[in-house]
Amino acid sequence: MLELCEDYRENVRRVDAALRVDQNYDLIKKVIYLGQEEITLYYIDGFVDGGAMNKMIIYFLSLKSLGEEKERGEAAARWFLAHHVPYVEAEVTGDPALMMQMVLSGTSLILGETFGAYAIVVDSRTYPTRSVGEPENDRVMLGSRDGFVETLVFNTALIRRRVRDPQLTMKYMTIGTRSKTDIVMCYLNGQADAKYVQKLQKKLQSIDTGALTMGHESLAELLVKQRWYNPFPKIRYTERPDVAAAQVLEGSVLIVMDNSPEVMILPSTIFDFLQETNDYYFPPLTGTYIRFVRHIVFWATLFLVPMWFLLTKNPQITPSWLQFILPESTGKIPIFVQLILVEFMIDGLRMASMNTPDMLSNSLSVVGGLILGDFAVDIGWLIPEVIVYMAFVSIANFSQRSYQLGYAFKFMRIGLIVLVQLFNWIGFLAGVALIIVFLATNKTVNGKRSYLYPLIPFNGKALLSLFVRLRKDTYPDSIGIRRDEGAETSENKTD
Repeated sequence: MLELCEDYRENVRRVDAALRVDQNYDLIKKVIYLGQEEITLYYIDGFVDGGAMNKMIIYFLSLKSLGEEKERGEAAARWFLAHHVPYVEAEVTGDPALMMQMVLSGTSLILGETFGAYAIVVDSRTYPTRSVGEPENDRVMLGSRDGFVETLVFNTALIRRRVRDPQLTMKYMTIGTRSKTDIVMCYLNGQADAKYVQKLQKKLQSIDTGALTMGHESLAELLVKQRWYNPFPKIRYTERPDVAAAQVLEGSVLIVMDNSPEVMILPSTIFDFLQETNDYYFPPLTGTYIRFVRHIVFWATLFLVPMWFLLTKNPQITPSWLQFILPESTGKIPIFVQLILVEFMIDGLRMASMNTPDMLSNSLSVVGGLILGDFAVDIGWLIPEVIVYMAFVSIANFSQRSYQLGYAFKFMRIGLIVLVQLFNWIGFLAGVALIIVFLATNKTVNGKRSYLYPLIPFNGKALLSLFVRLRKDTYPDSIGIRRDEGAETSENKTD
């Protein structure tokens, strides 16, 4: 581990060894003479603002000395920082571990002959980044067109641009002994549950891992102890700054991570996943209609196919006015096998579409689905009814944007189909009861409220706001998104 001493030459040798300067082409070491004295700069090529660094080095070359001769150690470093470092973000530090972390994060490190065991850290970073364009997977018909990117400071700025409140808090920390991943916990002081904020902060600081290789998913798996048999997601993600800002104003806590355009929203219930940004960019009547359609269509993806399969197994219980939904023939393979086969085929086509070049993905996925479906009917593998219902399920699944919730419903749907095949209508009822148990026993991340809130425990006003898009003036301290009436704040803390 790096340790600095009072000898400048020895400090340079130790930093060279710690950073392995001679073995890394992109790690730059630059010695600058100030008269008879010298300073040494360390920075990573590609991480620093070249123009700003050039100007700062030119200024250093114009100096005659490091400062007053009587100043040594920390005092000398602080004097030089105050008088000769023309940069906005700079500080003096005597922590060697922080020095290494900051250099590897992209900042510049300055060692001086009179600085002793101290150094100056200059935040001259500029990361490669893409534009803050609208997210591909979370578009709106009306509203703002910006979105989060992989650069942490850009994402926090997009939130602050919308919430200009001094109570907005951004707590910075790093996770990972090797990756040193930067994350920020964002919340509105006085609006978020103070106990939960403290609990979450301690949990984040206690995470012991080498690296968050998969970004927010790695952090989620370390943060939440998910029961493998319960697929319903506990963490909601968004790539939209307007959604993140609205959730902060409601009392939620955000986790913003460097290298990830996804912002985590905590805590979240299942009804939060079924809210969309489009609901709030339209008048209340239109927003309410869109919300009703979304709920009906998405819940139909869970029950429509199993209920149709149950009726095909029991045609005698099918009402006369629904007889037309029964297939005239079952094909050459059992309907149960057909349904399971199509479930796998849908995911296979989806994965193929993701790995296909953009200019071909849409056409190949559509043409491939049509050709496969047509040939499957012609040779007797599938019947038209199976294709129709599974096509509806596949398309309707995109009525909400959470892939995690979509796959949770998919697993529940497959489970219902299997239970109907094994136990008929008793299996269907048992499957519905099992789904209710999974939902009712699931907990939000803070562990205090049911996953089905505001249905359990019942909160009529909050439940109404889930289905009816109310006027904005009915949401105190909010900008339009549903305010959680049961949310605990620092002024209303209960266990």
